[in-house]
Amino acid sequence: MYRFGTDLGKEIASPGRIIICGGLGGFMEAVSKGVKESVHTFNGQTIGILPGDDPQDANPYIDIAIPTGLGIARNIIIINSADLIIAAGGGAGTLSELAFAWQKKKKVLCITDFGGWAKELAGKRVDERDDGLFLPVKNIKEILKLIKTPLK
Repeated sequence: MYRFGTDLGKEIASPGRIIICGGLGGFMEAVSKGVKESVHTFNGQTIGILPGDDPQDANPYIDIAIPTGLGIARNIIIINSADLIIAAGGGAGTLSELAFAWQKKKKVLCITDFGGWAKELAGKRVDERDDGLFLPVKNIKEILKLIKTPLK
């Protein structure tokens, strides 16, 4: 999954595109690393919304670390700040972000190859609010196609 994340980061990096994440390790770090390795990277492109008080907790590929001191409540800040969410794998933290995205009616590209809540909820409805918010994707090519196509 880490390699997928770095490859994804390289592909989605583009002039003017800001990447916002939780700023810690795992998939967040991998995507941030890929962005910073891209020819399209620029200073200030990767933003980490951290759960704790210390900006030093951010992974080394975060340009701007925002220590919130909010713990898991910082997940709503991540979702509110994003135009599009990409979810891979995922435990309880990802589940809370998916729930916030659903309630805010934001599209989520759910990568289905890594299990977790992203795979579990891909293509499903959580409640009656909306339909088609959790879009299943299998690879970077599908993600890029959806990013280039306006998501209604």
